[in-house]
Amino acid sequence: MTEPNNTEKPADASVPTHADNFESNQAAAPVNSAQNAMKNDIKSEATGSPGWERATLEKLVFATLAEQRAARRWRIFMRLAWLTLFIVVAWLALSQSGASRAVSKPHTAVVEIKGEIASDADASADAIVSSLRDAFEDAGAQAVVLLINSPGGSPVQAGIINDELLRLKAKYKKPVYAVVEETCASAAYYIAVAADKIFVDKASIVGSIGVLMDGFGFTGLMEKLGVERRLMTAGENKGFLDPFSPQTQTQRVFAQAMLNQIHQQFIHVVKAGRGTRLKETPETFSGLFWTGQQAIELGLADQLGNLDFVAREVVHAEEIVDYTRRENVAERLAKKFGAAMGQGAVQAIRSLPALR
Repeated sequence: MTEPNNTEKPADASVPTHADNFESNQAAAPVNSAQNAMKNDIKSEATGSPGWERATLEKLVFATLAEQRAARRWRIFMRLAWLTLFIVVAWLALSQSGASRAVSKPHTAVVEIKGEIASDADASADAIVSSLRDAFEDAGAQAVVLLINSPGGSPVQAGIINDELLRLKAKYKKPVYAVVEETCASAAYYIAVAADKIFVDKASIVGSIGVLMDGFGFTGLMEKLGVERRLMTAGENKGFLDPFSPQTQTQRVFAQAMLNQIHQQFIHVVKAGRGTRLKETPETFSGLFWTGQQAIELGLADQLGNLDFVAREVVHAEEIVDYTRRENVAERLAKKFGAAMGQGAVQAIRSLPALR
């Protein structure tokens, strides 16, 4: 009779024990929880999709409104900026660059004539005449001084200024003095002779009482290069002074007669302005120019002196007020705007046949 074997068998490793099951359940719990949470989220998203779409649409609407508000603010800012610029430009355009009319104390009025005298230059008849009117109309101006530093320019512009000077002198009964700095030649001297006295520096350049018409002729060069000038005109003298066409003797005589006539006009103005002070010589109206000292000896100028000297010793009003009208910011902007607007018109005109 065998006795039962009470020896316990070793536990099989493949068979989980109760402790092992407890530990594995504890480790798998977080994973299962995460998976369940994900499933719940997916389920809630799937089941609650209308709410999600509503939230998204609200966000888009709010973003669009914010963008529209920002754009509206920017438009308002730009409009205010343009309005401010317009007000500033208008104010600058209406304000005068010369002296204020409120000036009533005794003073010496100055109008500068500098650079080339031409219709599109600072020393144009329009600008100078406007400045002269302001100076003469001011009751505080004891005299008007022309501060000149110009080599000359257009006889037409100079003639307009000269005529207006004589008219204003007769109307307001104020003396006019010309003060020469570096140069007072040709058309500038045409203006200066309207003054009661001309003051110069001993080294100033004065004179050049003459008229010229310059240009170039390229006919000989064109023949050497084998270039033919094809110019069609209606009227035998329409191509007069064309640099690429030969000049006839008739045209030369006509041009010289025209220059002589303008020269005689210049001479008449000088004689009327200088009167008996002028010591005429054969060279006086030949187009020559002289130093300030020589000009005094020839009667083309009266005495040495600068602006301060004239204001202090002649006018007896040391305070100097400049009435010269200068181009301001608004006018420069207007010119640039006009140039930009006119560029398209110029290009359109150039595309048309060249008819002049």
